[in-house]
Amino acid sequence: MSVRELVVLGTASQVPTRHRNHNGYLLRWDGEGILFDPGEGTQRQMLRAGVAAHDLNRICVTHFHGDHSLGLAGVIQRINLDKVPHEITAHYPRSGQRFFDRLRYATAYRETVGITEAPVAADGSLARADSYTLEARKLSHPVESYGYRIVEPDGRRMLPERLAAHGIKGPDVGRIQREGELGGVSLADVSETRRGQRFAFVMDTRLCDGVHALAEGCDLLVIESTFLDEDEELAVEHGHLTASQAARVARDAGVRHLVLTHFSQRYTDPDEFERQARAAGYDGELTVAHDLLRVPVPKRR
Repeated sequence: MSVRELVVLGTASQVPTRHRNHNGYLLRWDGEGILFDPGEGTQRQMLRAGVAAHDLNRICVTHFHGDHSLGLAGVIQRINLDKVPHEITAHYPRSGQRFFDRLRYATAYRETVGITEAPVAADGSLARADSYTLEARKLSHPVESYGYRIVEPDGRRMLPERLAAHGIKGPDVGRIQREGELGGVSLADVSETRRGQRFAFVMDTRLCDGVHALAEGCDLLVIESTFLDEDEELAVEHGHLTASQAARVARDAGVRHLVLTHFSQRYTDPDEFERQARAAGYDGELTVAHDLLRVPVPKRR
């Protein structure tokens, strides 16, 4: 049985707190695991969440600020210690190659696993797997930063009443799905488009075109909301979003489930992020993330 869920490993921004680890997010997508922004302490959070190095297939780093990347050293060494048998691909801004190299070889260890490096230099498609395409869009932050988007290909949903009307049943249902036509009846005559699921991961950024492109039509959007409305000037200055800005992006993009995260340590009441997001007009499913939370990707409509 396929599983599609987000495992939240850490939700703090620049400074961790007693209750929030630095960033870290694992997306389970069918049989693959995609680790986003492993900040300091990610290896320990993986242990607490029941996530093994063998669960990882890709690592996606948005940018090379420490709270989003210092955990790379430990995670990569754990991948090698555990001798993960399958390929793991790392995506990160090409402009930060020197930082990735330093983190990959931060200390001496026995390298037993070859990690494929696939740096990002422009908007567009990065990789295609059986059940998704991985895309990237440039964001607006003091250092080069990219957000990531998972898009499942559209499929077909069979319509029982139309199948029955054309007398198609049993093994013939599979045949028309495979071949696209049966006895003069086309697949389009007995089915409709089943829209593929969409997931986006948006970290440190001001509002920009990339944010909106990543969020468009998402079933699950994970997005930073470092600041509350009263500190919007700080958000713009430092290249971040407020809870209200993130919520308006989700509202306008038709996001089904919004996950707010990456909170400044200056705030002590997480409920205020939800209050401000609701006041901004987002009425979909909303989660203010906390460490070790699991969020399922919404079921298809």
